[in-house]
Amino acid sequence: MKKIIKLKKGEDKRILLGHLWVFSNEIQEIQSGLQAGDVVDLRKNSGEFLGKGFYNPNSLIAFRLLTTQDEDIDFQFYKSRIEKSLALRKKLFDNAESFRLVYGESDFLPGLIIDKYNDYFSVQTFSYGMDKHITLICDVLESIFKPAGIIRRDESPLRSLEGLTEIKEVVQGKIDPTIITENEIKYQVDLSEGQKTGFFMDQRENRSAIRRYVKNAKVLDCFCNDGGFALNAGFAGAANVFGIDISESAVKRAQQNAELNQLADVCKFQKSDVFDFLKSTDKKYDVVILDPPSFTKSKKTITTAKLGYKQINSNAIRSLNSGGILATASCSHHIDEALFMEVIIKSAKEAGKKIRLLEWRGASPDHPVLPAMPETKYLKFGIFEVF
Repeated sequence: MKKIIKLKKGEDKRILLGHLWVFSNEIQEIQSGLQAGDVVDLRKNSGEFLGKGFYNPNSLIAFRLLTTQDEDIDFQFYKSRIEKSLALRKKLFDNAESFRLVYGESDFLPGLIIDKYNDYFSVQTFSYGMDKHITLICDVLESIFKPAGIIRRDESPLRSLEGLTEIKEVVQGKIDPTIITENEIKYQVDLSEGQKTGFFMDQRENRSAIRRYVKNAKVLDCFCNDGGFALNAGFAGAANVFGIDISESAVKRAQQNAELNQLADVCKFQKSDVFDFLKSTDKKYDVVILDPPSFTKSKKTITTAKLGYKQINSNAIRSLNSGGILATASCSHHIDEALFMEVIIKSAKEAGKKIRLLEWRGASPDHPVLPAMPETKYLKFGIFEVF
């Protein structure tokens, strides 16, 4: 017997334009007996078939669309989707062995993240349905890649919105530290303890973009994490690079990566609070890079987040020499492009400086964006000249 939910009249417009979510208040009729994570048919108010997806009665996002075809959501379905995702990444990065293999909704696998690190895979699920299918998904990865190991890094508090608990466990094979190569730079990645799934894949192209601005420059890398921007600056001929992060383990990883790339003489790192450091430093730099964690997870805290972004950007601008470069990022989804640009403009005014935009970038293309689904676009990265 078909499992069916039916939309209210007129609530199909967003789905027909390419969005993949249905919210609980958009549903007219729910077949009795449906459970969280069930695969159900989505229908218009008239009864016309729209697609299949995951249902969750306990979530604001009550339905996530998997397909507009009447097909089984089985091993072959996931295998086909993941192989198509792999084909795109191979087109993007040719011989690379580390990249985001599946980016959730943008790869038409809503609520699923898969990152590939050489022969290891790190998996996250953010929907109840994907969580129920995790064994099947891992079996698909086994069939395509024969991985050395697969780990679940499901530690995000966002899982609670779906009624899911946090999990970190090795589900297949074993997980060892591995060294990945990105744009000629090597990074030692610990999939068990590193940030997110082990590394920040989304800044891949932005880390490379910074290289053209750093020749013979004094560079400050704030929120340096594993040292990605700092190492790219050192690799491209910076005179010296100073990276700071409040995490002692991040600083240690950054130092190890500098040594791994023979850049330890150029790139130095220190445990420090970025807000305090920028507020108190009297040193001047030629390039300042800001890559902070998200300052807001909801609309309720946007005002506080704006203040935080303004504070660090205005203080970073003050610490730049005339003609210097500010490279600044926001990964807060609720701070959109227009709002982030507004904050940067106000930061420059507060610092008594003028700015001009040289580059405006987003996430690496292994994090594709669905134009009909703004939720898939979150990273903003601007490179400005300050004078």
